[in-house]
Amino acid sequence: MSTSELKSNIGVYTDPQHNLWIDAAEPSVEEIQAGAQLAPGEVVVQIRSTGICGSDVHFWHAGCIGPMIVTDKHILGHESAGEIIAVHPSVKTLKPGDRVAIEPNIPCHTCQPCLTGAYNGCESVLFRSTPPVPGLLRRYITHPAVWCHKLPDSMSFEDGALLEPLSVALAAVERADLRLGQAVVVCGAGPIGLVTLLCAKAAGAEPILITDIDQGRLDFAAALVAGKPGTVRTLLVPRGRTPAELGADIVTALGGLEPDLALECTGVESSIGAAVHAVRFRGKVFVIGVGRNELAFPFMRLSTREVDLRFQYRYANTWPRAIRLVDSGVLSDVRKLVTHRFTIEQAVEAFETSANPKSGAIKVQITNL
Repeated sequence: MSTSELKSNIGVYTDPQHNLWIDAAEPSVEEIQAGAQLAPGEVVVQIRSTGICGSDVHFWHAGCIGPMIVTDKHILGHESAGEIIAVHPSVKTLKPGDRVAIEPNIPCHTCQPCLTGAYNGCESVLFRSTPPVPGLLRRYITHPAVWCHKLPDSMSFEDGALLEPLSVALAAVERADLRLGQAVVVCGAGPIGLVTLLCAKAAGAEPILITDIDQGRLDFAAALVAGKPGTVRTLLVPRGRTPAELGADIVTALGGLEPDLALECTGVESSIGAAVHAVRFRGKVFVIGVGRNELAFPFMRLSTREVDLRFQYRYANTWPRAIRLVDSGVLSDVRKLVTHRFTIEQAVEAFETSANPKSGAIKVQITNL
């Protein structure tokens, strides 16, 4: 698209009063056409698809996630893909017309985590949509070219926007050291739980159990892996059960087999506790989900069973692998997670759908066409 054909730039905002609305966003079309807003190494991306993450809904509803607090009007969104429409002359790896997935971080490249490849630990990182850094849910965005990953022709913009949640699961499977033939329980059948289920299955876990409090999501999980080799079971978590009882339920659902690894995707205290009670001696509980600032854990169960309890913060060095896995077909079923689509003008309805458990939504995407 020529820059002379651009529409006005608009974005999806929230604020400390939990409002949600669409308004003008930067950069303006005039700035894009002038080219003056681009710094060395930067490109302008026309956003084509953006997924709504649970964190986006949480920033809207709660106004914060731990120490990350919405203090002013704030643009949401960090799961995006789009088309390059302008580049700084210093950029040689991308050109207008290239289709890219946007890795939503801008690390400092000078701190110890950055220099050792663990840039997700950069304390100076600018992460799109984490306050006060404005997000990607707008028509146009400037971003460093190095964090714009070129998509193959076989992958759509929608596929590119799914690479962010897929990266979360890829990082988890790697850091949890999931091995071929390990018995695994995935706690939570939301979008991250479902993509983690796909990754665990592709990594050779056997058997796999996925749990949730919603039968509809468990049915979706079962359909997602139906007809594929291996054993995937589901467990509906009833309300009122203690973590110890839920841990026993997990073992029963696995035919008496204590899982080697729990991939906990909810961040809910009772679910983490259940995972601790379920895994075998010297098993591992790997927490992917985001929870409250402080949680209580069954310490003596962890201690006497020598259970490793580990955690994850975002991801690093996952995008090229994620692209290869979707493009090759190994994880192409991630596409099935998108259940609802809206235009950017319908963003408020899109967020309401994503936040409503009765809507049946798994992954809602907003398109800018």
